Amino acid sequence: MAAIDMQGNTFVASLNKQLEELVRGSDEVLPKNGLEAKLKKGKPLIIKAGFDPTAPDLHVGHTVLINKMRQFQEYGHEVVFLIGDFTGMIGDPSGKNATRPPLSPEEVKANAATYEAQIYKILDEKATRIDFNSRWMGSMDAAGLIKLASHYTVARMLERDDFNKRYTSEQPISIHEFLYPIVQGYDSVALEADVELGGTDQKFNLLVGRQMQQDYGQEPQVVMTMPLLEGLDGVQKMSKSLDNYIGITDPAGEMFGKVMSISDDLMWRYFELLSFRTLDDIADLRKRVEEGLNPRDAKFELALEIVERFHDGRAAEAAKEEFIARFREGAMPDDMPELSIASRDGRLGIAHLLKEAGLVSSTSEAFRMIKQGAVKIDGVRVEDRGLEIDAGSTSIYQVGKRRFSRVSLT
Repeated sequence: MAAIDMQGNTFVASLNKQLEELVRGSDEVLPKNGLEAKLKKGKPLIIKAGFDPTAPDLHVGHTVLINKMRQFQEYGHEVVFLIGDFTGMIGDPSGKNATRPPLSPEEVKANAATYEAQIYKILDEKATRIDFNSRWMGSMDAAGLIKLASHYTVARMLERDDFNKRYTSEQPISIHEFLYPIVQGYDSVALEADVELGGTDQKFNLLVGRQMQQDYGQEPQVVMTMPLLEGLDGVQKMSKSLDNYIGITDPAGEMFGKVMSISDDLMWRYFELLSFRTLDDIADLRKRVEEGLNPRDAKFELALEIVERFHDGRAAEAAKEEFIARFREGAMPDDMPELSIASRDGRLGIAHLLKEAGLVSSTSEAFRMIKQGAVKIDGVRVEDRGLEIDAGSTSIYQVGKRRFSRVSLT
């Protein structure tokens, strides 16, 4: 398959090259050779990814799936950004140890509108199809829903890890929660999806879609799970509740600084899952770092790319200049220590953090340095002696002109 012609676009790319780029960063592709078999048909595939409008703003962890959708778009495939306005009113139980409260119709509508405005920072608007699963579920009557529910057994539902844990620990499971994976599976039938993308925590639901399609006489979709991106701390998944996230609506300078705060090892994970550079480009950059390029310079390239995506090139360059200016006076060292410090009940006072990080000899010295204006977090001067840092954050702490440390608070 030397070339592929899809939707009027000709791609001079081998099947192997297309496969390599499309599966990059994925956790699993099921069945193993399923994507290759569908690509060999030489026609555009329908790529589905569902998003429940549970929050009004996206962070870059959410964009791992959206980036993958863009990659499929670049090879001429049809992507469907499915907003689960119907399933959002059920409440996704995935990974939860308690019943998740459903959203009101008003919340769903408001959040969905915000999502639509944000995704085109990544996806090609002209080539993106936005759909809502209320389009087919909203008109389904009670008899139809009962018939749909008959396609799955309680025993199969209890094979799902989170349901099984809740059942064995005698935690309540509401009947309506069983409907969530069934409705998500039926979405694939309604869309006649060839491939469904989802996080690793969605694997069970995606496989339900395969069975549903078989039951309805369709060729089952390929399931592609994507990893949950680690947050700035490099430990827990990116989450606004843990304050270890990069919001796609963050100001350019803040976004740039957050990218620069990640560890050198985590940087390559972000390159793989968030960058639009080819795998060959990333491999070449990594080789240059191994041969002596400062990892900070590679991280500059990552930060510039991400800020430009959600703002523009001028804002990205300005953010870089601002970041460099913040640390010019202190001559931030290239070999900065990286520490992980345990919080106390989810927080830690700034003075205790500085002491445990070895940046001051005592909390008294910490208070004195704060009073002198000599303490900075990510280049911003600390003025509040009572400042408490939340667990899950990762920042660069500076005391005076020469003492620096990148600290992750767990």
